[in-house]
Amino acid sequence: MDLTKRPRRLRTSEGMRKLVRETQISVNDLIYPMFVVEGSGVKKEVASMPGVYNLSLDNFLKELEEVHKLGIPGVLLFGVPDSKDEVGSGAYCDKGIVQRALREAKKVFPELLLIADVCLCEYTSHGHCGVISEGKVLNDPSVELLVNSAVSYAEAGADIIAPSDMMDGRVGAIRKALDDKGFSEKAIMAYSAKYASAFYGPFRDAAQSKPAFGDRKTYQMDYSNVKEAIREVELDIAEGADIVMVKPAMAYLDVIKVISERFDIPIAAYNVSGEYSMIKAAAANGWIDEKGVVLESITAMKRAGAKVIITYFAKQLAEWLKG
Repeated sequence: MDLTKRPRRLRTSEGMRKLVRETQISVNDLIYPMFVVEGSGVKKEVASMPGVYNLSLDNFLKELEEVHKLGIPGVLLFGVPDSKDEVGSGAYCDKGIVQRALREAKKVFPELLLIADVCLCEYTSHGHCGVISEGKVLNDPSVELLVNSAVSYAEAGADIIAPSDMMDGRVGAIRKALDDKGFSEKAIMAYSAKYASAFYGPFRDAAQSKPAFGDRKTYQMDYSNVKEAIREVELDIAEGADIVMVKPAMAYLDVIKVISERFDIPIAAYNVSGEYSMIKAAAANGWIDEKGVVLESITAMKRAGAKVIITYFAKQLAEWLKG
């Protein structure tokens, strides 16, 4: 044995390990997803997502104050309207719940990054992400409504527009519409590699967006595919995406890695609801150390190549990183 080579010398103390650590998590990497609902005085915990709430505008602003104090740079907004229809008109209504949340948030916290998720599933009576005809989701008519939503959010104060619907051509159509309306400075964070995943269940409880029939496999990606993700990312970049996203994150680290090595563009990883809830449930049962598992998982996402981490653990992470 060659005793001159002792890798353990660099592991002898926490100070030493920090000194040579290759991947660092920062609060600046984090985005906190939030659910805004109608009414006042509402702070209703999502049963399948401990610590995550549906918030009316008054409580949403209180939560934003906490997010701001923790140094988290931005939030991703999802709206849960009181009424829904076949074409998701609440998504592009000037007085919609997200539009009002954006206006109020921008007044109080102008420096906070406000990201508006662009999709129709929370707003449609059928729970799908687009216009339905004879049981099928129509691409081009759906894109028209998504464009309307994106422009409406930009007008309300969104800094980043985040189309999550997976309709073909929607990034290019949104980019053109934003530019035509004078919003060329608004960035697009495209859900480029969004898989048809079983990890979304708790989110659908929070957003009340479970499909009334069928599934989303005709527009969200097959989880067996990586090359398809590369094609989707390439198309979205060509259409004007400024940031591309992989969703979910934990089971798709290989996809994050491949995309980060192939494209010189910021990559977002969405640490989704099912991933969050599994860790919370296991920790509540005493099976795992929650803090240790979360830090390890988020580090893996960044190590794979993600620059932006969207996670329901953002507030807890900010506290841990501060400590």
